[in-house]
Amino acid sequence: MNLTIANFQISRAQKEKLNGHKSFVVWLTGFSGSGKSTIANALEVAFFEQGIRSFCLDGDNTRLGINKDLGFSSADRTENIRRVAEMSKLFLQSGTIVITSFISPLISDREMAKNIIGDSDFVEVFINCPLEICEERDVKGLYAKARKGEIKDFTGIDSPFETPFNADIELFTNKNSIEECVENILNKIKLKLEIQ
Repeated sequence: MNLTIANFQISRAQKEKLNGHKSFVVWLTGFSGSGKSTIANALEVAFFEQGIRSFCLDGDNTRLGINKDLGFSSADRTENIRRVAEMSKLFLQSGTIVITSFISPLISDREMAKNIIGDSDFVEVFINCPLEICEERDVKGLYAKARKGEIKDFTGIDSPFETPFNADIELFTNKNSIEECVENILNKIKLKLEIQ
């Protein structure tokens, strides 16, 4: 392969200075129905209201486009996360904060994402909501289908979820409101936003 890294004239640091804030990735992980997408959307609204540039990536908007060729096998799930991490890394170069909302059930996949993005640019947020609560909510009707055997390899039913050991932020959506969860994230990343 005859590939070289393109050197663009405007640096990430210059774009961050123009935006007035640093760029990094807020990686939301948790069961389906735990509240990841709801929190991601609310966080993006909060950023927008503060004049902070951000962009949401989630399973729906990536699997309907760039990842539409992937299924839900273990290998495809890993490739899904790899591509999302690579996309996130590109967004960072624009000075944009990326909010990702993916079940990303395996520690190894989340570690891979962190390695691609860079440890200092990766904020892992564990949406800690008990499986039974997520199943009660069943926002998309997926748990019911999984219980009937209509969906195979569904996280929490017949596919594992590996709990993060050292998430940067842990949120409990069965105990706290979406507003409280977003406020928690904003408080924890306040210093990370600032340009030194």
